[in-house]
Amino acid sequence: MNPAAEFDIIVYGATGYTGRLVAEHLAARYGVGGEVKWAMAGRSAAKLAEVRDEIGAPKDTPLIVADASDADSVAAMVNRAKAIVTTVGPYQLYGSDLVAACAKAGTDYLDLSGEPNWMRQMIDAHDAAAKASGARILHSVGFDSVPFELGVYFCQETAKSKLGGVVPRVKGRVRGMQGGLSGGTAASGAATMAAIQKDPSMLAVMMSPFGLTPGFQGPAQPTGQEAGEDPDVGPVAPFMMAVINSKNVHRSNLLMGHAYGQDFVYDEMVMSSPESGGPGFTDMASLPGGVPKPGDGPTKAEREAGFYDILFVGIAADGRQVRVSVKGDMDPGYGSTSKMLAEAAICLVRAPDVAGGVWTPGAALQGRLVDRLQAHAGLSFVVES
Repeated sequence: MNPAAEFDIIVYGATGYTGRLVAEHLAARYGVGGEVKWAMAGRSAAKLAEVRDEIGAPKDTPLIVADASDADSVAAMVNRAKAIVTTVGPYQLYGSDLVAACAKAGTDYLDLSGEPNWMRQMIDAHDAAAKASGARILHSVGFDSVPFELGVYFCQETAKSKLGGVVPRVKGRVRGMQGGLSGGTAASGAATMAAIQKDPSMLAVMMSPFGLTPGFQGPAQPTGQEAGEDPDVGPVAPFMMAVINSKNVHRSNLLMGHAYGQDFVYDEMVMSSPESGGPGFTDMASLPGGVPKPGDGPTKAEREAGFYDILFVGIAADGRQVRVSVKGDMDPGYGSTSKMLAEAAICLVRAPDVAGGVWTPGAALQGRLVDRLQAHAGLSFVVES
């Protein structure tokens, strides 16, 4: 970390839709200048002040002007924080210099990236520097992929207590979801496709479940691309976020010293039922709640009416099972994601024992993050059987 920093957390992109929600959560739960010292950052001082007033944050909330295109302003911001929380995406367009600055300065970094091609570039470019400086770089600190990554972790911890050890097979099954994903997710997807067209070598990263585990290639994994009958849960269909989440789950396993084993197999699908919204979430248009444009999003009432319910089935070699669930109390793409990002940042700055490097949230923070999300972010982790 950056121990002499003025702020625990700076929310970069606080004038955008999701960044505003992160700031609103921090203001409502922690106030300003109290146990969590935080600031709002963005390109326009006037816009920052306007958003500060709109979300009901105190007038003395610190405001910091920084622009992704101005390296000096980014460096100055990074030097003032223990952790930078950024919602300014697509990250492959606006995040690379910020990651580099944080890795160099020893400042923690958290984002909402669902861009595996770019994440792999950041791992290759900055993992060594982050380890040297002590910076902890965390990608995918939202609905992709925290509930899934921590769901697998919680499932394995449950297997250890109930079955006597970890299991080689875990299934992630989305039982229900209302609220859709963010407009930024759609923009990130478009940027990723454009990047692959420019550099076809990136396609291998996107296609492989082990695209984020450089140096390690595990066993064959289910593709999850076709609807079918799962003997453990019934009818299932493809889930579009599996291509991102599965990579983060396997990276988490790698970073924890293959705590789930080197033969670990994982996949995600949607349970086909009225509660799950139809035959499957195969693309952005199929998601309940639709796809807003970047910067737009659902109303407060719509966010509060949203939810998600994910079942994890852990299967031992002898066929014994454990079943756990992860549920969120707001829409996945905005309400829940913003709380997860804010609380993970607090959890990280309060974990000085975590070494520097490019991490996943679950591998870095493990049970501490499970506890914090249950206490402060509206998530529940439940052992079902």
